[in-house]
Amino acid sequence: MKILVQKFGGTSVATPERMLQVYEKTADGLKRADKLVVVLSARAGETNSLLALADQWSKEPDAAERDCLVSTGEQVSVGLFAILLKQRGIKARSLLAWQIPITTDDNFGNARIRSINSEALHAWLKEHDVLVVAGFQGCTEDKRLTTLGRGGSDTSAVALAAALGAVECEIYTDVDGVYTTDPNICSTARKMDRIAYNEMLEMASMGAKVLHIRSVEFAQKYKVPVRVRCTFNDDPGTLVTQEDSSMEALLVSGIAYDRDQARVTLHAVPDVPGIAAAVFGPLSEKGVLVDMIVQNTSLDGLTDITFTISRKDLKYTLEIMTDVAAAVGAAEVVHDLSVAKVSAIGVGMRNHSGVAARTFAALTKEGINILMISTSEIKITILIQEKYLELAVRILHDTFGLDWDIN
Repeated sequence: MKILVQKFGGTSVATPERMLQVYEKTADGLKRADKLVVVLSARAGETNSLLALADQWSKEPDAAERDCLVSTGEQVSVGLFAILLKQRGIKARSLLAWQIPITTDDNFGNARIRSINSEALHAWLKEHDVLVVAGFQGCTEDKRLTTLGRGGSDTSAVALAAALGAVECEIYTDVDGVYTTDPNICSTARKMDRIAYNEMLEMASMGAKVLHIRSVEFAQKYKVPVRVRCTFNDDPGTLVTQEDSSMEALLVSGIAYDRDQARVTLHAVPDVPGIAAAVFGPLSEKGVLVDMIVQNTSLDGLTDITFTISRKDLKYTLEIMTDVAAAVGAAEVVHDLSVAKVSAIGVGMRNHSGVAARTFAALTKEGINILMISTSEIKITILIQEKYLELAVRILHDTFGLDWDIN
């Protein structure tokens, strides 16, 4: 039995007219597969409206009850769409996560999937041509509703595709696919036909909003082919898949960026064993994600430690670092919100040298100062002043010839 999974986001189901466009994609999917699983998000704006309702009673509502509330947005979507499908003569039924069940841990608001009852899904697929499943939802072992975090419907769809052995998971959005960089910044950005899982992971980690990062992790782990497509046209989109030799031939595949950055520095920290643990241990205990880290050369037994975090964590981080500075004898804690990250990404970096040199040379030519640098096997990331972000993206996109169609 050939199973296809399709996921549609909030803008795709926002109005009856757009739901009809989703129906057309579903009808086309049934021509290409024996059975279909359609995963839907809440209608655009619905989740925020539900969160605002909770805020009427508390700025920090009980996490489990908040999940119970916000998960109703997806229930509305799947109920409406199942009614439409049945009215058009398609054998369909709606399913909520607890009915399958999609079992998660109890980290309410950002739960992780532990298991999916694929046997139950296969049984329902014998009786129905289309299963309309609520995305974003899960449930604990004791049937408390959970949600998977922002963008979690992508993860729902890929996880279902993995559980069912689907031929492909199509993620429908309001963009045509994955681009070499943000076309709103760089007019010469090119839509890619294919991108490797690792490259997509790096782009998602840099804030590219095309796919939820955990959905890409699922896809890579279970080798699920994921195709990013647009609901509102027939473009074939971008296939996210395993890398091959043709991908490695391209030095850099994309330029990504992230404005959500804050830089924190502890000045004049004693340069003795255990200081790094004293600084970063408390942040780890409180769940603050630290990205780039630089420790300066020791001078007179003192050093500076600089690191970057998400801006949303800055207030909490400064409170922690004030206590840490007092405990270790640091001179002061300073921070900077006017920074941003830019990355060059490509699996071809494994077998080619020169990416860092070309990156630095291109930015130097434009007078852009590099504040911090980090690298991975397929990525080089620089921290710069945010005012230069868009210029840096365009310069690097041009430097690595990403507007050229190599196919």
